[in-house]
Amino acid sequence: MTVTLADVAARARVSPATVSRVLNGNYPVAATTRERVLRAVDELDYVLNGPASSLAAATSDIVGILVNDIADPFFGIMAGAAQTAIGGQEGSGRAGGEKLAVVCNTGGSPERELTYLTLLQRQRAAAVVLTGGAMEDPAHIAAMSAKLAKLANAGTTVVLCGRPPLPGLGGESMLAALTFDNRGGGRLLTEHLLGLGHRRIGYVAGPTERTTTRHRLEGHREALAAAGVGGGVGSDQERLTVHGSYTRGSGYDATLELLRREPELTAIVAANDTVALGACAALRARGARIPEDISVAGFDDLPFSVDVVPALTTVRLPLYEAGARAGRLAMGKEAPPSGGIATIGAELVVRRSTAEPR
Repeated sequence: MTVTLADVAARARVSPATVSRVLNGNYPVAATTRERVLRAVDELDYVLNGPASSLAAATSDIVGILVNDIADPFFGIMAGAAQTAIGGQEGSGRAGGEKLAVVCNTGGSPERELTYLTLLQRQRAAAVVLTGGAMEDPAHIAAMSAKLAKLANAGTTVVLCGRPPLPGLGGESMLAALTFDNRGGGRLLTEHLLGLGHRRIGYVAGPTERTTTRHRLEGHREALAAAGVGGGVGSDQERLTVHGSYTRGSGYDATLELLRREPELTAIVAANDTVALGACAALRARGARIPEDISVAGFDDLPFSVDVVPALTTVRLPLYEAGARAGRLAMGKEAPPSGGIATIGAELVVRRSTAEPR
């Protein structure tokens, strides 16, 4: 059964004219009303099952780049590189051969992620680039797989940058997935600390529901297990792991909690470089010296990592290169990797924030 504009209006409890205004963006609508309409559009799959589904394959000059937080350098670097690669391409676009790269900031919300994909489908986007780790909620994974498959079937090129491929997406359903070796990077970092002689290592992890969090923590624990340090659930490694957001404030609070649990820590591994900044601030607030009293390591090698004092030991991910490659793949200017999936390696960068324990 075809879903109509009236169906969306009824679900959102607004007039059809209000739905039209929200979708066309040509008239101011209250934020709460807009959210209600977009949620109804998403729930009813209006764009995909309605009249727009009969349109020809995607031909617009729009390319959507989805990020969790544009203010986070991890996402900003990839989005900027992708936007540069997309905007400078020659082609048959109506705007002088260029594409309009639109950055969609989801704020980490799975609902907003799905809504943006629905809106991009309505605009017949030429391509969609999704950056960063994915949510591990089974219902969201199923919804994302269905959305992206329908986008691809309508002619939109789909590229994943920095996230693992989704179940059911492969071959013609997805141009490419560029995945970071977060697990290998986590292992390299902890092996470095173990090699220096550290055995009491705290870990400030990211949100539990993110693939990036799980993979980096798995690499950390694989290195510990290989060295005969730590154990399973209920062990020291569970006790010495604190989860939080990928923010400086989270790193600060989690470090204080780790020190409360284990005052004799000799090293802290942070989920990313921003979290590591918070960890360093917390240690200084406690009068600890880095690395003389306790070593700190991050992840990603964000631009500020080399300039902080002491310079941060971290794992380098080629964020700009990955973003630029995603942009080229989205525009068909680079051949997709074999099997549609490429793993981008991680590199250990040793600086002055880590040293042998006292």
